[in-house]
Amino acid sequence: MSTTNARGFWPLRDLPVLFWLIGTIVVAILHPFLPAPRWLMIHLLLLGAVSHAILVWSRYFADALLHTPTSDRAGQSRRLLLLNGGVLAVVAGVVSSTWAITAAGAAAVATAVLWHGWVLVGLIRSALAARFGATVRFYVAAACFLPVGATLGSLLARDLPDPWHARVVLAHAAVNLLGWVGLTVAGTLVTLWPTMLRTRIAEGAEKQAAQALPVLIAAVLVTAGSAAAGSRMLTAVGLLAYVVGLAQLGRAFLNALSRNPPRSFPADSVLAALLWLVGVLLVLAVGIGTAGSWSGAGRLFEWLTPFLAAGFGAQVLLGALSYLVPVALGGGPTAIRAANAALDRGSPLRIVVTNLGLLVCVLPAPSAVRAVTSVAVLCALASWLPLLVLALRASRRAKAEAAASLARGDKPSRSAEPRRPAGQVAGLAVTGAAVVALVVAAGVAVDPSALGRGTALSAAGEVSATGHTTTVQVAARDLRFQPSTVTVPAGDRVVIVLTNVDDEDVHDLLLDSGARTRRLSPGQSTRLDVGVVGRAIDGWCSVIGHRQLGMTFHIDTTPAAGSSQAGHGVHAHGPGAQAETGGQGDGSGDAAGKLDFMAKPPPGFEAVDAALPPLGSARVQRRTFVIRDVVREVAPGVTQRLWTYDGTMPGPVLHGRVGDSFEITLVNRGSIGHSIDFHAGALSPQGPMRTIAPGDSLVYRFRATRAGVWLYHCSTMPMSAHIANGLFGAVIIEPPNLPNVARSYVLVQSEFYLGDQAGLVDVTKVQSERPDAVVFNGYANQYDHKPLAAKPGDRVRVWVLDAGPNRSSSFHVVGAQFDTAYSEGAYLLRGGQAGAQSLGLQAGQGGFVDLTFPESGDYPFVSHVMVDAERGAHGSFHVSP
Repeated sequence: MSTTNARGFWPLRDLPVLFWLIGTIVVAILHPFLPAPRWLMIHLLLLGAVSHAILVWSRYFADALLHTPTSDRAGQSRRLLLLNGGVLAVVAGVVSSTWAITAAGAAAVATAVLWHGWVLVGLIRSALAARFGATVRFYVAAACFLPVGATLGSLLARDLPDPWHARVVLAHAAVNLLGWVGLTVAGTLVTLWPTMLRTRIAEGAEKQAAQALPVLIAAVLVTAGSAAAGSRMLTAVGLLAYVVGLAQLGRAFLNALSRNPPRSFPADSVLAALLWLVGVLLVLAVGIGTAGSWSGAGRLFEWLTPFLAAGFGAQVLLGALSYLVPVALGGGPTAIRAANAALDRGSPLRIVVTNLGLLVCVLPAPSAVRAVTSVAVLCALASWLPLLVLALRASRRAKAEAAASLARGDKPSRSAEPRRPAGQVAGLAVTGAAVVALVVAAGVAVDPSALGRGTALSAAGEVSATGHTTTVQVAARDLRFQPSTVTVPAGDRVVIVLTNVDDEDVHDLLLDSGARTRRLSPGQSTRLDVGVVGRAIDGWCSVIGHRQLGMTFHIDTTPAAGSSQAGHGVHAHGPGAQAETGGQGDGSGDAAGKLDFMAKPPPGFEAVDAALPPLGSARVQRRTFVIRDVVREVAPGVTQRLWTYDGTMPGPVLHGRVGDSFEITLVNRGSIGHSIDFHAGALSPQGPMRTIAPGDSLVYRFRATRAGVWLYHCSTMPMSAHIANGLFGAVIIEPPNLPNVARSYVLVQSEFYLGDQAGLVDVTKVQSERPDAVVFNGYANQYDHKPLAAKPGDRVRVWVLDAGPNRSSSFHVVGAQFDTAYSEGAYLLRGGQAGAQSLGLQAGQGGFVDLTFPESGDYPFVSHVMVDAERGAHGSFHVSP
């Protein structure tokens, strides 16, 4: 054994994987608050932890298989430093949107891996013939792929337009995940898998490996090349060919499995990882081959990526390390068994929670269920870290005891390899399944969409039960129930089987009897027992605005036998029959009745900061917007349950220049489906602007090619309600050569259509265009109470956006004149002796004005649509020396 792979603790070899894994866990916990969290989690795990492990252990196996005694610890240290430094640079570059740092980091990673591959080639040339020497060729081939993947990753950091982005993402994943990681794993398992199972290597395994290698290499090349070239069918063929290559290796794999089934965490984890890899590749191949566009293929891959990362990448890494770390620690068989026993604690429970939990997340479960289940999966995977600490202690303790025994002259004991009792394995596995079941139940319990409202009233009227049951199949699609009307015999018990066959939005069914279903994500189905029906019943989808858009349902009845009256003329009304216009409030009544535009906010009130965020140097801006339902005060004493981007109304202001690229990760933590539409970018809306269900996310990329004050908003129907309830914000793209000013402020005008106190928007008011308040930056008259600051003689720029959804604006500053006015991409006025008194904007339009205050004082600003100024669109500049 070379000194490169000498047993014992070697910080540069052993610690970086732990740091990358801890970083992955931290990002998973803090992901709502971090830029590009999905990218970070995947790359910290795969590029950081897995790549470091590959560099360490592929060299370890190459030395072992080729019997090479050459010492290269110094060279290995340099390669590991170069690799980890490069990964850090890539992460820093992407997070800071600095492409030069990203590219430099990718180059460092590629150099380290190419250097590693070159060393392996030298080992092959200098070594004597060995039975499994050809396995090292897997490592060499893998090392050739990563530089290609790093180059493609650098291109992606430049924010390629669609459909190029989706195609290059797939090519990048193919060469990195299937080439760099997949080939290394496949080559290693030829010898490591039987060793894990403590059985002999199957005869002919080395020949099967030699035959599979060219198939796997060709499959990666076809997959990546076809994706880059734009052929979805050939990409699917390449993925299927990769599965065929794995199947060639699978004969020896299954041979070892049949002789000695897994009895430890390493083997269990690796087996589960390979099943996830094959399963995801098959689903991806079918999905890409049948996708209607590259955008659709990209969305499928985006959905499957976490299951490749966690199901395959994390499990194969933890399984392999659980076997290899005790060997690297050394100390003899007793110490190795002690470390193995510590790492094997609770193995069946951890394996079941991880994989059953991932399967739950694959299914179209409610958002709360997916959220809590993903936490359980994370905990199961993260449990490996404290167990590693226990393994280190157990190994050290066993070494000390062996040394003491040797000093006493005791004969070394030969303890048998510990075996887990079958009953214990089954018990832990059942416990794992029970944990997942409890987690799912907890998710259902806390899901607001699963809670009913109102008291159910009898639907039977005065009709006697017939004893028969009528089952009705109803589909929710495109804001309609299909069928929208059903006729049932009066007196029958009616059961409705509701299926949400929509592609994006959530739906439910609420009947005027008070009976209702839970909210269903796309693909979900549920049964609603209406009871005995003896009258006509009306129903609707209670998701805000859906009823008003025509998503209604009606049950009619035929006369019961012997009855002279049909049920369709009899209606019952009660709590469940009331129209849901304002959503659930706190029970304290109509919020509009509490409006007092002369009232002062409560003590400690802080106005929304209207200052324009500074323009940074990064040309690619990456942000995460998390949609949340929050209860906020919108006027003194008036609260509403708003839908928000990142908890604020308006959402965060984005500030850039022409040519800048934006990558926005949208995460829906709300109670219903939402979306986002950036007017600042021009691209096909079908993919990035789609509605995502609670718990889902998407990545929206656009390039700012034109200057202006641009609106972004939720485009889920009814759009008016989603905008009015808080889902909007501003993107400011500065015109070229814009003069500097002393102060810049952003004012976004919008309207409130108040429902109940702490309730949702009143959709009926929206449709009849009856706003209760018109405001700047989400709160009535807030800048009267907290004026915007300025000094005499300062040039002040005010960026104004009318978010609507319905009212126009005429921005005016009392006592001041505008010497510059810019609207919808064009200057209306630019210096000289002329001036302007107001900036007129329709809903969805934006612009800016420049002005100078001549002297100290308070200068009110309003929408000169005076009825709106009197209901909240009012503020003030406080100009003082």
